[in-house]
Amino acid sequence: MRNFDMTPFYRSTVGFDQIADLMDRVLAGEPTQSNYPPYNIEKLGEDSWRISIAVAGFADEDLTVETRENALVITGRKADADADRTYLHRGIATRAFERRFHMAEHVHVTGAAHENGMLHIDLVREVPEALKPRTIAITASKPAAVEASVVEKADA
Repeated sequence: MRNFDMTPFYRSTVGFDQIADLMDRVLAGEPTQSNYPPYNIEKLGEDSWRISIAVAGFADEDLTVETRENALVITGRKADADADRTYLHRGIATRAFERRFHMAEHVHVTGAAHENGMLHIDLVREVPEALKPRTIAITASKPAAVEASVVEKADA
């Protein structure tokens, strides 16, 4: 596993401590996470995305979508209703799963829909007005000597 030394960047930046943690997490991978169920991440706009997860065989009540501490957690738990069936071939996997996605700051889930065996989760980045760039007006200042003479003339 590789580790990056971010110390030189800390001298000229403020608040980017999480980058080192993110890079370590990406490089280490998540060994407990399998490739099941398959998913797509699609960019819909400048600040919007859709995650589509193949959940064939799962009903709405078998699926849970939660957000916890900048993480999107999708879980699927299928009730054991197939105990009375005998399969000759079982190719549709309905095993329990948990899929996690780490979300950037200000990214929120706006909705989830389950249709045709696909779970679609829509996300959008909503930056608060206080954090958006703003232009600061620059006022012209007069030298102190000029201001003093203007005040004296006004008093006279």
